[in-house]
Amino acid sequence: MAHKPPILILTGYGVNCEAESMHAWKTAGANPCLVHLHDFIEQPSRLNQFKILMFIGGFSFGDHMGSGQVMATRLRFKAKDEIVNFIRNGNLVMGVCNGFQVMVKLGLLPGFDGDYLSRCITLTHNDCGFFQNFWVNIGFEAKCPCVFTRGIKTMPLPVRHGEGRIMTLDKNVLNRIEKEHCVVCRYLDTRTGKPAMRFPDNPNGSLNSIAGLCDPTGRVFGLMPHPEAYLFPENHPQWQGQKLADLLPKDGLGLKIFKNAVDYLKKE
Repeated sequence: MAHKPPILILTGYGVNCEAESMHAWKTAGANPCLVHLHDFIEQPSRLNQFKILMFIGGFSFGDHMGSGQVMATRLRFKAKDEIVNFIRNGNLVMGVCNGFQVMVKLGLLPGFDGDYLSRCITLTHNDCGFFQNFWVNIGFEAKCPCVFTRGIKTMPLPVRHGEGRIMTLDKNVLNRIEKEHCVVCRYLDTRTGKPAMRFPDNPNGSLNSIAGLCDPTGRVFGLMPHPEAYLFPENHPQWQGQKLADLLPKDGLGLKIFKNAVDYLKKE
């Protein structure tokens, strides 16, 4: 696929990261298109025109009934077959923050055995009890099959959420997530570089310090931190110090995640 891959970005009803997400995909070499959720569920077959479906961050439906729950429910009743077929046809899905919450509550992740509609995990309230908005260090798992994060080892990214704690009551589910390398990234301790189990390095108390997940194919990916919020080196809160130390990157590091997805599709 040598041309620019078409990307469907769902918008409307409280999500608010359209501009950053559009710019990320355009800069990465894709052709993004904003589609309002209402229009999408009226004609979900339009998904066949795209190669990536993105669920963006924000507060869909005001996070009433739990973050992402209302949007996930509407999609389940109006477009579940089209979304599942889209995945099974080899396409990509990405969700950031509220988008990740929607994916989890729809059942797209962890997607064991090709089942993208059964919920076995959730994203719930931060264990500190408050909304958190600051930068964290993220470490990416080398053995994970995620096509979005290939070749990435660590990355600073901002978090902006009140319900980011990955939880499951079934230890077998967590064990399988680990065994099948579905953990894409973890929160890192700033002092040791190891997975962070405590606040503030782990901003929400997520099990096993998990910050992002993918399905076993590596094509369905969601995470709580915001890569679309680090597209320019000046986005980083310490960019001036980085510049003085001659460590300022050419592009914001979050852009690499989008470029990886585009490169994957162009090679298909």
